[in-house]
Amino acid sequence: MGTRGPIAKRSEERRRRNKDDGPALVKAPSGTPNVLPDLPEPDPDWHPIAADWYLSLRDSGQAAFYQPSDWAVARYAAELMSRALKTDRPPNGQLVAALNSVMGSLLTTEGDRRRARIELERQPAVAPAPASVTAIADYRASIGG
Repeated sequence: MGTRGPIAKRSEERRRRNKDDGPALVKAPSGTPNVLPDLPEPDPDWHPIAADWYLSLRDSGQAAFYQPSDWAVARYAAELMSRALKTDRPPNGQLVAALNSVMGSLLTTEGDRRRARIELERQPAVAPAPASVTAIADYRASIGG
């Protein structure tokens, strides 16, 4: 897994398609995976931001790749995050760097996933149905116009 250099573009944004970029790109659907193991709920004593982060992993597409050990690491990261957020002191730079590293190993950002050559397919936006013209014609007929 490459961790240096600029983050690669999404596959649809790349211009040159004939160049071999290394290992194959893994595409996965975004959103909640169909099958997840039984996961413990967030600790009620966690800071709300840490609990939200932990719960957001369940609804993320990369969760399809997680093993039970990854979920254990996620709980550990949420616990550390919660403890850091509950203190009155400014955050310790080493702790913040360690948390960023753990979150990166869980592929929580798009940049982390691109470096690992995992791309979550975005769901297309649902376009609203075009407005009906007959409603306007009916309105005009009803007012005598």
